[in-house]
Amino acid sequence: MSSAPVRLGLFYVVSYLGTGVSLPFIATYFHARGLSGAQIGLILAAPLLIRPLTGPVLAVWADGFALRRTPLALLAVGGAAGYAAMLAAPGFWGLLACWLVGMTFMTTLTPLIDVLTLRRARLDGFNYGLPRGAGSAAFIVANLAMGAVLTVAAPSVIVAWITAALVGVAVVSVAVLPPERVHAAGAKPDRQARWAGLGGLLRDRTFLLAVAATGLIQGAHAFYYGFSALLWRQQGIPAPMIGVLWGVGVAVEVGFMWFAEPWRRKVGPEKLLVLGGAAALLRWTAYAFAPPLWLLFPLQALHALTFAASFMASLRLIERLAPPASASAAQAINSALSAGFMLGVGTLASGPLFDALGTRGYLAMAAMAGLGLAGALKLARRPPASAA
Repeated sequence: MSSAPVRLGLFYVVSYLGTGVSLPFIATYFHARGLSGAQIGLILAAPLLIRPLTGPVLAVWADGFALRRTPLALLAVGGAAGYAAMLAAPGFWGLLACWLVGMTFMTTLTPLIDVLTLRRARLDGFNYGLPRGAGSAAFIVANLAMGAVLTVAAPSVIVAWITAALVGVAVVSVAVLPPERVHAAGAKPDRQARWAGLGGLLRDRTFLLAVAATGLIQGAHAFYYGFSALLWRQQGIPAPMIGVLWGVGVAVEVGFMWFAEPWRRKVGPEKLLVLGGAAALLRWTAYAFAPPLWLLFPLQALHALTFAASFMASLRLIERLAPPASASAAQAINSALSAGFMLGVGTLASGPLFDALGTRGYLAMAAMAGLGLAGALKLARRPPASAA
């Protein structure tokens, strides 16, 4: 096997050391700064809601470079600057502006590195889930470590950790990633041609159905991402155990990505997306009734389906449906909807839901997952395409 999986895996590891702290704990930092649930929800949602604009724009911008690693390094540096500025940001509006910059740049890293990894996996014959799963393993390490650190340190350590991780991403991008060319066959298309390719994707109904279904299923994680730590603390679950719960969810995600590849190929991405939607409907309905700690562990194990299965299904569907010249834009649109706009809508609603309903706010996420499941079933009834 070539060195590509190791080099790509290192990128995912360093990147997810930051994400593994940001997702579970950033609301804790904002809460410590005196923000209400509604204000936290608005801040968390802002960069997600504009991602349908920023994601494709940054993807088209990234395709203007000769090497894929160059825009990754620049985005990481910009993200680090945004997060670092949060430590001195004054009040709600200052935090909102800094978070908007940091989160926008950081979340754009994922679809761009996924394009590179999917291509190398196809050409070199390795499982995409190996380097990506290494990132998820780093996510576990990060959230377990931060759960312990927060018992002795102030919440400002959350922002400092994420900033350091993004600096590391920039270094890895320049020094470790393979020098993969953005446009391997011939000269790069001009900006007008790249925008034309984006327009073609937006006119493809099957592509849009796949993106929408995935977006609803992934977006239904919003309440969990934003407020599970606070809700579990209110239930009397200590911070280190919250890290363990998040770790269980990501551990099954890693297992799925590393070991379920033959089964995934046999099932196919359409049916995999249906399984993800059904599991999400079950999971979030159960969470709405504040299950006891022992029951949270098997429910967290459903993350293998609600996130990992639907995520892997979407990557393969989008790669199949998009022409090679539009690969970056296609994955950026997918990410902008699934980890962007839909997640942003759910996050924006989650703040008021948390303030008014507590755990019952998960019922709104169950409804969102149900809509995604309906879209996945419609997609699965279409004539099958070639195997992923």
